[in-house]
Amino acid sequence: MDKNVKIEIRNLRIEDYRDLKNSMIEAYSDWEDAYWPEHQIKKLLEIFPEGQIGAFVNGKVAGSALSIIVDYDKIGDDHTYNQITGDFTFSTHDDDGDVLYGIDVFVHPNYRDMRLGRRLYDARKELCEKLNLKSIMAGGRIPNYNKHADKLSPKDYLTKVKMRELYDPTLSFQLANDFHVKKVLKGYLTGDQSSLEYATLIEWNNIFYEPKNQLFKGQKPVVRLGLVQWQMRQFVNIESLFEQIEFFVDAVSDYKSNFALFPEFFNAPLMAAYNHLSEADAIRKLAEYTEPLRKRFVEYAISYNINIITGSMPMIEGDKLLNVGFLCRRDGTWERYEKLHITPTESSAWGMQGGNQLKVFDTDSGKVGILICYDVEFPELSRILADQGMQILFIPFLTDTQNGYIRVRNCAMARAIENECYVAIAGSVGNLPKVNNMDIQFAQSAVFTPSDFAFPTNGIKAEATPNNEMTLIVDVDLDLLKELHSFGSVRNLTDRRKDLYKIVTPNGIKA
Repeated sequence: MDKNVKIEIRNLRIEDYRDLKNSMIEAYSDWEDAYWPEHQIKKLLEIFPEGQIGAFVNGKVAGSALSIIVDYDKIGDDHTYNQITGDFTFSTHDDDGDVLYGIDVFVHPNYRDMRLGRRLYDARKELCEKLNLKSIMAGGRIPNYNKHADKLSPKDYLTKVKMRELYDPTLSFQLANDFHVKKVLKGYLTGDQSSLEYATLIEWNNIFYEPKNQLFKGQKPVVRLGLVQWQMRQFVNIESLFEQIEFFVDAVSDYKSNFALFPEFFNAPLMAAYNHLSEADAIRKLAEYTEPLRKRFVEYAISYNINIITGSMPMIEGDKLLNVGFLCRRDGTWERYEKLHITPTESSAWGMQGGNQLKVFDTDSGKVGILICYDVEFPELSRILADQGMQILFIPFLTDTQNGYIRVRNCAMARAIENECYVAIAGSVGNLPKVNNMDIQFAQSAVFTPSDFAFPTNGIKAEATPNNEMTLIVDVDLDLLKELHSFGSVRNLTDRRKDLYKIVTPNGIKA
């Protein structure tokens, strides 16, 4: 995958039409003239611009979801595609309607491995909630039905797809995205030969819907964190490591996590092949895997629609050996973070040096800071990040003993209190007898909170079982931080005596 790929989900504009048409022709290559004329797209953009959503890869239309709003009582369950679209005039669109009706979703075949369809569906769900509509409905094609029509009725085919005995590229995808089938429609879309003109009437219910005469409260900005408590184990090669990484990314992504956090030096098992070398030479051999790992993490972030904090790994830059990690966003962009304070062992055994970059990262789920292990023990760093608006602080760490872990843990809890933010820590467990300087690990991954009435009394939102490989899935509510900043029992950020003391950022730090 191109390392410069950029994914964007936004509303379509009429200037996008040429790309839209080309992508639709490719998506429906087995269907002659299966694209929307420009005047119809223009009409949709005039009457309901929010409902016309595009998925863009490097600025080009790679997929789209088109919708209208209907008063469903006027439409009813028994309708055809022509009827629901008003014979393609969209006269059925009603701003005061109660159902978001999907009239098309497609993805260019060259981009179907990026899970853009899921993003388009998620964007529709967000729109449905934002507009306080009852549900999303659509007539879904069943393009594989023609292969089984001689043996199965539409009802039997539907049952087998539900039971995963058969696969249908459209229906299987819709069922996986929390839609249910209300009924089978006959003669729905004229000319749909692969479906034999049958369709499923599918529905996704908006559980946040409130009747129009009630106040719509909307959703709180809840962010879901997926922490990976990683088991150190032997890997025969980097492909085996990739498989284990993807397993965890897939697992936390299945829970709709917004972030996946990996530990510091989780890739250390790859050093086993270099145990005959000195420790300094072995860690530099490990650094050769860093760029391939970054590229693969970017691919996973895109494919699994999740922001990934890659823990940390060694990197050689010029004559310097650094400890770095990467924030890989689900839109395809990525940025590097660096360990600023190097432990005595890292310095003496490996010749590692501290980096110079400290900054808050903007994401689609809030502003985050990332400090690697030892750095959390220096409170000035997180205070600088808090002043830049940090809401969640991520700490990938590696500790060999329990007392080393307690230092990281207690400092992380303090950072949550003094900076009024959430702090997530993730470490590795297990033993690596064939890797020098990485023999044993101790960890208990956790998420810590400020200490006030809106949060757990002990400041621990959740914690993993010590020294067991597992994931920890945790929801954090960013609105609670806003309330704390203004109405907390104590207000650490607001009440600082800046007339007496302040943190001055030296030129060497890019804050």
